[in-house]
Amino acid sequence: MTAHLAPLFTSKSSSSLLARRTISGLALTSLLLGIGVSSTAQTLPSPSVGMRAPEAMRDAPPANSRMDGPGHRDPARMQAMVAKHQAELKAKLNLTPAQEPAWATFTAAMKPTAGMGVGQHHSPEQRAEMNKLSTPERIDKMRAMRTQRMSEKNALADQHGEATKTFYAQLTPAQKATFDAEHTKRGMHHGGHHGGMKKG
Repeated sequence: MTAHLAPLFTSKSSSSLLARRTISGLALTSLLLGIGVSSTAQTLPSPSVGMRAPEAMRDAPPANSRMDGPGHRDPARMQAMVAKHQAELKAKLNLTPAQEPAWATFTAAMKPTAGMGVGQHHSPEQRAEMNKLSTPERIDKMRAMRTQRMSEKNALADQHGEATKTFYAQLTPAQKATFDAEHTKRGMHHGGHHGGMKKG
């Protein structure tokens, strides 16, 4: 009797195993399809998300930014920090009286510019205007604003770069070596935001 039941038992076990594998396979396929659909859905703009875009852009910190980064400092604190770094650099350069005018021109050009912070907020008027727009119009408006900000930042970086090269040309070889060392130290730490203090 046992010999007759063995094939039946084996057959049932095989069927059960096959059924479990089939169900597992279907579940995995459904999961993968679900992930694919979810990924596709995330790439499409959602009306509800689009309607909240100005608020999200205003309130959320920028990507790859620190909450205590330059964009979140008040202008007075930024100015004090820049003045401190400049004073330290000037002391290390040991400038001559003849180099003082070049230094004054350089530091004036390197002053932080109001409104150029990464974390700047939209004015109530700007938010009111954005709220009147449809989602596609709002997306286009935000794109135009980003383009304008990048253009302004690029122009400021160019200005800082030219001011730095002009001042650098007035330095002695020993001073240039000191300046290069300071740029490497500060430029690598701050991402070179001050126009690039390097040889031109």
